[in-house]
Amino acid sequence: MSTDAAGSNIISRRRSRLGDEAMPTPSSNAPDSSPFSNDGGASPSAIERVLRGSGRRHHLPTAASPDAMDTDVAEPAAASLADCGAQSRPEGGPHASMDDAGGGGGGSGGHAPRPPLSGPRSGFRRLGLRGMKQRLLVVANRLPVSANRRGEDQWSLEISAGGLVSALLGVKDVDAKWIGWAGVNVPDEVGQQALTNALAEKRCIPVFLDEEIVHQYYNGYCNNILWPLFHYLGLPQEDRLATTRNFESQFDAYKRANQMFADVVYQHYQEGDVIWCHDYHLMFLPRCLKEHDINMKVGWFLHTPFPSSEIYRTLPSRSELLRSVLCADLVGFHTYDYARHFVSACTRILGLEGTPEGVEDQGKLTRVAAFPIGIDSDRFKRALDIDAAKRHVNELKQRFAGRKVMLGVDRLDMIKGIPQKILAFEKFLEENPEWIDKVVLLQIAVPTRTDVPEYQKLTSQVHEIVGRINGRFGTLSAVPIHHLDRSLDFHALCALYAVTDVALVTSLRDGMNLVSYEYVACQGSKKGVLILSEFAGAAQSLGAGAILVNPWNITEVADSIKHALTMTSDEREKRHRHNYAHVTTHTAQDWAETFVCELNDTVAEALMRTRQVPPDLPSRTAIQQYLQSKNRLLILLNPLGDGAVIKSRRWNSSCILT
Repeated sequence: MSTDAAGSNIISRRRSRLGDEAMPTPSSNAPDSSPFSNDGGASPSAIERVLRGSGRRHHLPTAASPDAMDTDVAEPAAASLADCGAQSRPEGGPHASMDDAGGGGGGSGGHAPRPPLSGPRSGFRRLGLRGMKQRLLVVANRLPVSANRRGEDQWSLEISAGGLVSALLGVKDVDAKWIGWAGVNVPDEVGQQALTNALAEKRCIPVFLDEEIVHQYYNGYCNNILWPLFHYLGLPQEDRLATTRNFESQFDAYKRANQMFADVVYQHYQEGDVIWCHDYHLMFLPRCLKEHDINMKVGWFLHTPFPSSEIYRTLPSRSELLRSVLCADLVGFHTYDYARHFVSACTRILGLEGTPEGVEDQGKLTRVAAFPIGIDSDRFKRALDIDAAKRHVNELKQRFAGRKVMLGVDRLDMIKGIPQKILAFEKFLEENPEWIDKVVLLQIAVPTRTDVPEYQKLTSQVHEIVGRINGRFGTLSAVPIHHLDRSLDFHALCALYAVTDVALVTSLRDGMNLVSYEYVACQGSKKGVLILSEFAGAAQSLGAGAILVNPWNITEVADSIKHALTMTSDEREKRHRHNYAHVTTHTAQDWAETFVCELNDTVAEALMRTRQVPPDLPSRTAIQQYLQSKNRLLILLNPLGDGAVIKSRRWNSSCILT
């Protein structure tokens, strides 16, 4: 392979581009270890990681197409990571006809041919981290630890194992520290200092938020306004005056909380550090950081969907949040659809220019790109070799001998489509009675936000449906649905993945949904079938090997269940081979390394562009010389490029538009 070809291959595999036509234009869980301590063997070099397997990035089609759409990890510890995880132009302007409404394009958009990259970036190589230890400050709402107070100055800490921690563990050439809220209220200075010292051993730095801030910022603005809006559930419908007051007070608390995170970053920042901000909890943070030091390297990544601009524009604070995020050097999303929605919102609401690289505002370019997250697939494969997991596998095989096993693993949440999944299974049994004693659905529903009335109502609804179906199709010795309102330990979960014949993911809207990845990683032997909602971000990565469904279409899901259960072994193996290759090569570690490298390159290129900007015109001298001259000629840039000549009789001058 020639050097040029190799370089082109490297770049095409690591860059995240938005297609030109699609862009609108303006008109280890050991508690005594640090989550960032690397004790593994040597990892492949950055280039080797890029060259292996198929390309990480899924480029948009070259023709304009309608838009398609929270990183969901099944491990119980993932919940703590999930928590960590304007208008100057008329909105009905020339670009308002572009259809970016959220739809079901997840199955096709992710598998379009990738166009070759062009432009000034093609000269860069993914070597930003090799040969040096770069400091990385990861800023998220929650720290990856559970803190419990044992005395006035005593704390016990337990490290949470999850996707983001695993991702950062795999980046060998960064010195990472985590900044975030510990999830507990610590009003006294003695307790704060003791917790700070304990967390320092885990390379974690706490942000102390009082109860009122947490209530208004986290429970209020983040969970009741941003999260539902980003998942297409809309804003809360309450009394208008009360809603307005809530919006204002909660947004003020949101900004204060973001500033508190920024203040902690200031205390620990050193020149050259990379600051990686995570999720919708910290949309205001990039502005706070850049206002403090414009030279900070700031990246921001969203772990949920970003909605269509028609949905996002209903947010009262829409412009301020967009402009705050645009202060970052690099803005990342799971899929191109989310990235395109964000760019569309910036063009329609702020009147800015959307480009294939991102969003441009008065010469300042904020790069916008897609970085699909993965999992630590090796961890799941290793787990199946543990004796505890093997015992679980044998027990499950004996328990469900002679029956096909279907599996659903979800948080008990409105966006997960659990009622739709169970109703589709009921319809399948109704239309295929010969399967009643031959298949069982195991549904793991991990409780979440149990104090919220809407979630309590959902729990009752699911229990009612499960009871009705089991009463209708069950016998004294067996029932068609086994429903658990709790999480499983890691090895039991991996064993369950391994014995499952069909995994069913019916999310109504999901940023990525890594349950599908975990299932595929544990299916090296069985090669089961994945039924996946087209509204999950994972559909753009695993769509070619999965059966994609619209979870709102109960009949379609029921038919897909039958197809999956009766699928030939050759087709199952072909589908599994595609997904297994993707999951095992596009890992969480590769995702983190790619983002940090891209952020470094983005900042370097911005500096180059700044140096290339011509000096300001000395206006006084130019005007004086113009007035003193007898023959005057002005050459101006004409977007039409038609070479028109404009003459001024009064000033005896000509103007050529080029």
